[in-house]
Amino acid sequence: MPQETITLGRYLFERLVQKPLDINTIFGVPGDFNLTLLDKIYEVENLKWAGNVNELNAAYAADGYSRVKHSLSCLVTTFGVGELSAFNGLAGSYAEHVGVLSVVGIPSIDSQQKQLLLHHTLGNGDFTVFERMTSNITQTTIVLKDAHNAPDEIDRAIREAYINQRPVYLGFPSNMVSVEVPADRLKTPLDLSLPKNDEDAQNEVVERVLELISKAKDPVILIDACCGRHDSTKEARRLIDTTNFKFAVTPLAKGSTNIDESHERFTGIYVGSLSYPEVKSAVESSDLVLSLGALLSDFNTEVKQDPESKISQQWLWTRLSKWLKPGDTVITETGTSSFGIIQTRFPENVFGISQVLWGSIGYSVGATYGAVAAAEELNPEKRTILFVGDGSLQLTAQELSAMIRAENKPYIFVLNNKGFTIEKLIHGPKAHYNQIQPWDHAKFIESFNPKNAETHSVHKVKDLENLFNDAKFAKSDKFRLIEINLDEMDAPINLIEQAKLSEKANAQN
Repeated sequence: MPQETITLGRYLFERLVQKPLDINTIFGVPGDFNLTLLDKIYEVENLKWAGNVNELNAAYAADGYSRVKHSLSCLVTTFGVGELSAFNGLAGSYAEHVGVLSVVGIPSIDSQQKQLLLHHTLGNGDFTVFERMTSNITQTTIVLKDAHNAPDEIDRAIREAYINQRPVYLGFPSNMVSVEVPADRLKTPLDLSLPKNDEDAQNEVVERVLELISKAKDPVILIDACCGRHDSTKEARRLIDTTNFKFAVTPLAKGSTNIDESHERFTGIYVGSLSYPEVKSAVESSDLVLSLGALLSDFNTEVKQDPESKISQQWLWTRLSKWLKPGDTVITETGTSSFGIIQTRFPENVFGISQVLWGSIGYSVGATYGAVAAAEELNPEKRTILFVGDGSLQLTAQELSAMIRAENKPYIFVLNNKGFTIEKLIHGPKAHYNQIQPWDHAKFIESFNPKNAETHSVHKVKDLENLFNDAKFAKSDKFRLIEINLDEMDAPINLIEQAKLSEKANAQN
């Protein structure tokens, strides 16, 4: 009996839909070196192509998808021009420990060996230059070269991305897409087990920590981003419940670790000197800090208001606490949103995404596409909510069109404060380079010809209150864009203080 076979391209995508990966959406942009590979997506049950409109946005979307799925995501680009456009997004995923399999369609092995003068190259016959560039922002780089070991290399790429929660580069030559490999391999589950710790080192660390705990009178647990990225949330919650120690989280960890912010021992969000006074005191007065999943960064460490008054950030982020509900996914853009969300109390099981360490403006719009795709795969009624500034939106706004095309149903809250407010606070409040062309956001969405969408523009407290109190608005059943009009220099207090520190640091010799 002849052995049943499967194409190598299909093998890759069949592996990705298997549990526990459970990847159902592939992000990326088509290019001539990956087109035959993309054909294989449509041969795999429960798998679809997202159809991004540029590679940077696709990388952002893959990042957001991976975070919500607590698994992995897959990004497909083409050699040179495509993969380079995705670099910024992959660098952010690397910095913030997000697992992404970056598959790049590359020229055939024969073309490479003959050093042909092909388009998308630098014209010097070097086909490894982009792989070498990528090596600095990936866990490892793998290029398929031999049909015999290619399935093993694909499995290794997936494993490395999953267990390390960082991007992995997989170069896929165009001539290997249709190579036949044994189909029986798919019956053997991927080995995604974590490597064991050195036993002696582990015992030494545990003994030392227990010794410190036994001597502490007022300890605190500080939960950071890698606790969630590396799936240690259950252990963190168990530590809190077992010890009954007070605990705080960092901005990077907010909402990403599924830690209950209504817990009686929760003290708040700790951002070093920028923390609210009661949180700063609770953490810094402790005689022992148990730091879980540390990812250090300079940005990471109910207000009643007159209904007729203008909306302020101070009121907005506090009021938001009451509108959010369990199961929501909340994405906040670098800038006023990522700082303001710190004062919002999340209900249980609210998942938060904010690229605090890498801090690439425009990231959140692309990430929202990935996040809403993942959330709606998990539960069609889950709400995905984005808060983005009007300036940041202009960098990646075309991804709103992609979400409308995919019939996703996110909430897009646009904080319209007439430009790059975070930059204005740091330097140049009146500088021309911090200004933007104002958009009519409602007409912008209309230009995409949506089938099921609504837009709102709110100026006063009562306008937003009416939306937050509307039961129909609370149901995630259509694409919504809500423009929140704010004073130009209105910002969360902690951002104002951070901006002063950033300006001072930038001016130092």
